[in-house]
Amino acid sequence: MVLDFATEVFQPPGMGQMSCAAPCSDPVALAEVKSHLLSTSKAKARARRLLSKNHYLGDVRAVGEQLFYALADAQGGWLGVLVFCAASRRLRARDRWIGWSEEQRRRRLPLVVNNCRFLLLPDKTFPNLGSRSLRLTLDRLSADWQARYGHPVVLVETFVDPEQFCGTVYTANGWQELGATDGFGRVRRDFYVEHNKPKRLFARELRKHARRSLAADKLKPALAMVEAKTRPRSTQSPAQIRSLVEHLKSLPDYRARIGIYPLWSLVAICMLAHLCGAPRGQKDLAAFAKGLSKAQRRALGIRRQNDGTFPTPSQPTFCRMMERIDDDALEQIFLQVQQQIRGPAPKHELVVLDGKQPRHGGGHSVLSAVTVPSQHYLGSAIVDTKTNEIPVARQLFKKLELDGRKVSLDALHTQDQTARELVLEHGADFLLTVKDNQPTVRENIERLVPAPAATFSPSGHDAHAGGQA
Repeated sequence: MVLDFATEVFQPPGMGQMSCAAPCSDPVALAEVKSHLLSTSKAKARARRLLSKNHYLGDVRAVGEQLFYALADAQGGWLGVLVFCAASRRLRARDRWIGWSEEQRRRRLPLVVNNCRFLLLPDKTFPNLGSRSLRLTLDRLSADWQARYGHPVVLVETFVDPEQFCGTVYTANGWQELGATDGFGRVRRDFYVEHNKPKRLFARELRKHARRSLAADKLKPALAMVEAKTRPRSTQSPAQIRSLVEHLKSLPDYRARIGIYPLWSLVAICMLAHLCGAPRGQKDLAAFAKGLSKAQRRALGIRRQNDGTFPTPSQPTFCRMMERIDDDALEQIFLQVQQQIRGPAPKHELVVLDGKQPRHGGGHSVLSAVTVPSQHYLGSAIVDTKTNEIPVARQLFKKLELDGRKVSLDALHTQDQTARELVLEHGADFLLTVKDNQPTVRENIERLVPAPAATFSPSGHDAHAGGQA
């Protein structure tokens, strides 16, 4: 469904939009036209009164972020009013023209605005005033939006009623016609009514390559703050969620009596948050769960209440889950699922242990073991703030099947005991990094171990046969 505002450019009878392209009879007056941003409630109230009196659609019911402009002559007398507001949530022709995905549209829509009213006062207008006024306002629109709302805008859209207007004032300013709407108008933020009067949709980029930026994998830094303000949302379908929770149902529950939320429902919510990059603190997870749809909550296995609702877990519920869940049992489920999907981890590949601090880890880091290059997950352990990776790695060795395998760790783990345990207790070979902070060890290696040939390839292939030296 394509949805639209009721949005037009309104000029007095006899001064249709075609007249905007005619030669101006008063070039001095045209050059003196200014576009002023209205910032006071008094000025906005005046603009609304003029719209109510002179625009056939009346006052605007702008939704969300919005800016009002007054067009004025050299003496400050008002010539007209322009209003810009939040863009339509969905417009098939616009979204196809931009080429962004559904999730990109949801997170980047604040970068697009709608010109929802354009009024030239009947007793003040003259030829080319519409084109001049629109250009002046668009030249400053993004900077004004940045100053008012903390982010720029890169694209503007509007609608023209084909029964009354031809849209010349827009095409003369470089706007592109994208197609027709389906004839629905927004009357509240998320409520639309069918009016069976499709509008012509026009759009214009406010900066070069705006469409390309909106559809890019990552936004440019100057625009990225818009996505940062948008709460991540799970895009998994109910069928995908049901498949996920089936794997988690074998997880032992720490509770004798299960209430509204089975343990596997809570864990699945955490996984959905991880998949879409949402913060995963207990409070963050509670907020994320509230954004799940009714169908997603049902698929998660949340128990339906008598009033037909599927409530979401609170922060304390996630706190208790994180304190009492069986970490080893959960890890075994992940390993089983990985084997079902990808098969066993290749025995000949290098096992790499590396520690990373999660984006939402609260200061803790996670030491993980994976195979290279296939990236099979083998296991992990938490490194809390009271210790370091060295003893945690030695404990992690005991969980892994390392017999006959090669294990690589970074320079922090270049310790006699670590190397001894790998070889004597676990039957593995080691590849440890030596830096200048261990000068004696490095000197002994350089003295006892000959440097590899120039054609040595870390991948194990002859460099001349396609590997890289």
